[in-house]
Amino acid sequence: MRVIAELPHPKCKISIFSMNQKYIVKFEQGTFEQSYKLAELDLSGGGVNDVFEILDENFIATVIERFKLMRKDFTAAYKRHQF
Repeated sequence: MRVIAELPHPKCKISIFSMNQKYIVKFEQGTFEQSYKLAELDLSGGGVNDVFEILDENFIATVIERFKLMRKDFTAAYKRHQF
């Protein structure tokens, strides 16, 4: 797996990887991460530029909201089972 692009964003790290005819888009925020896989064949042939088009501000905003939910869920689980 190799990094082919990174997109700057103030609220999370966005990396795009290439592996086995797939693009893997990874979002990281602190200790949490989300990954999305796209088959190269499912795109129109523009390569990584097609991935950039998918990663619009609306999609990124939903990813950021999902990070908030992930953090909330994990915090609640941790508090239920504090060690």
